[in-house]
Amino acid sequence: MAANSRRVYSTHPTEQSDTPAPDGPSVKPPNQQTLYIMRDRKRRKGKTVTVISQFQGDMTAMKKELQKHCGAGGSVKNGEIEIQGDHRDKIAAYMRSKGYKVKLSGG
Repeated sequence: MAANSRRVYSTHPTEQSDTPAPDGPSVKPPNQQTLYIMRDRKRRKGKTVTVISQFQGDMTAMKKELQKHCGAGGSVKNGEIEIQGDHRDKIAAYMRSKGYKVKLSGG
């Protein structure tokens, strides 16, 4: 931009801006996503949780689906879905049936 040019904004509804509005983060379809599923007990007073990472999409809706499938509680923290208990194999089979690629990690 030149030193004396300024960006001008307008609230007039018929004017179009020269830059398109971002559509938000693009979400890959399930067959292009690889999910990492692991068991974890750190920082949880010895309680085991199953952690699903690298999921792109509506995490809250997927968390609710997995909670219902496993019959357990869960939460979404730091971009990961946590399901209470050791449900790694059950979640892996469920996510594979939905078309996701799954890698089991951790112990």
